[in-house]
Amino acid sequence: MKSIEILAVVESVSNEKGIDEGIIFGALETAIATASLRHFHEDAEITVSIDRVSGEYSTHRHWAVAEETIEEFHKETHITEADSQMSLGDTYSIDVDNVVFGRIEAQAARQVMMQKVREAERDNIVAMFTSQNNSLMNGTVKRVTRDNIIVDIGNGIEAILPRSQLLPGEIYKIKDRMRAILQIRKIDGRGSQLMLSRTCPEMVTELFRIEVPEINEDIIEIRGIARDAGSRSKITVKTNDGRIDPVGACVGMRGSRVQSVSGELGNERIDIIIYDDNPAQMVINALAPAKVESILIDEDSRSMELAVNEENLALAIGSRGQNIRLASRLVGWELNIISSNEAEAKERVVEAEFQAKLMDNLSINEAEAEALIRGGFLTFDDIAYAEDDKLLAALGLEAVRVEEIKTAAADAALLEAMGEITQEESNLESLTELGFSEEEVDILVSKSLKSMDDIAELAVDELQEVLEITEKKAAEIIMKARESWFK
Repeated sequence: MKSIEILAVVESVSNEKGIDEGIIFGALETAIATASLRHFHEDAEITVSIDRVSGEYSTHRHWAVAEETIEEFHKETHITEADSQMSLGDTYSIDVDNVVFGRIEAQAARQVMMQKVREAERDNIVAMFTSQNNSLMNGTVKRVTRDNIIVDIGNGIEAILPRSQLLPGEIYKIKDRMRAILQIRKIDGRGSQLMLSRTCPEMVTELFRIEVPEINEDIIEIRGIARDAGSRSKITVKTNDGRIDPVGACVGMRGSRVQSVSGELGNERIDIIIYDDNPAQMVINALAPAKVESILIDEDSRSMELAVNEENLALAIGSRGQNIRLASRLVGWELNIISSNEAEAKERVVEAEFQAKLMDNLSINEAEAEALIRGGFLTFDDIAYAEDDKLLAALGLEAVRVEEIKTAAADAALLEAMGEITQEESNLESLTELGFSEEEVDILVSKSLKSMDDIAELAVDELQEVLEITEKKAAEIIMKARESWFK
């Protein structure tokens, strides 16, 4: 390729595609280097540099400076320190003659260049829409394929709507109008792509932003959303203006606003819930009208056990567990739901076990242990740090005896804490034995996976969701964790 031809190609493509000339020069350099490689060893490293003014180009070959004794050493890709007069790890380069292109090389160079130009053109388009990522877009269906729907989102720019991102039962034909959320995603081997989705939570948020002016004006804020696309969504709303009812504003007169959103989403049911900073109150709000009678919170594992009476149990759980599942995703806590009768039975078992501990550790009789539990003293710490007059009232004993009980309770609480720490250390050690690094153990613990048994109960894909490991390694780790099951 002559220098005048190179300059002409750069100018022509840059003007036609609206791409910076520097990018076109870079594409040409890659294209010429790729085509030239046919005349060298397949593993050789070849680069080309083009003079931006004259259009003349030069070809360079590179070798890595390495010891001749290493297994990877190859004379076509490596060179010794003695031959290169350079240090280990450096790159030795020389100019080589430019390859005279035949028809095959010219065709290969053209293909590489056009690919690079298309990539640059796509990157320019993606950059134009970066500020609109996760925004609602209007478009027209341009093509329909087996896996995707190609949508024109304006000025001939196309975005891809995978069929997996359609609502159940949705069918679109060419020239149909549609609304969807624009999502810029990086796809391996293809770079950033303009994708569309109608199933993501942002779809509900953006539709409410259109229908409810108070949201668009930041008077009402959508704080969270959990969605089963096409079936049901739960959203939490909040306002700092006490004069406004955020739920009423989102529902609209006779439900007009929420019905408009629901209609766009295939009559998806939408529950609008008042946001609360207290997770327990949020759960109560999210499960309404089902009434939660009691909540047991475990902050370490971010889980709650909810007690609901028998009449409300099915309502709280929902069809196929949908209601409790969406509430769990909305709050960000694992929710376990049981009937009030089951909760009472578990409470009695816990109290009975603690009563036995009281009698053993504090040297008190059954009646005194029962009196402590009735008085609301349900842990050793409750007793150790209780006010004397409350303990005196609960036990009816002398002050000296009460002080002895408090001292014994403090010792029991310390021993209990030490036991928990020892068990936790043992559990963490078992994770290390499975081959996890310290960083991976920290990630597992943050996901409430704190022991070998926790890992053993996982499926391969569940472990891969937590850690970036191969399917083979995940399977090996899980099987190793399950070895104790078969002993």
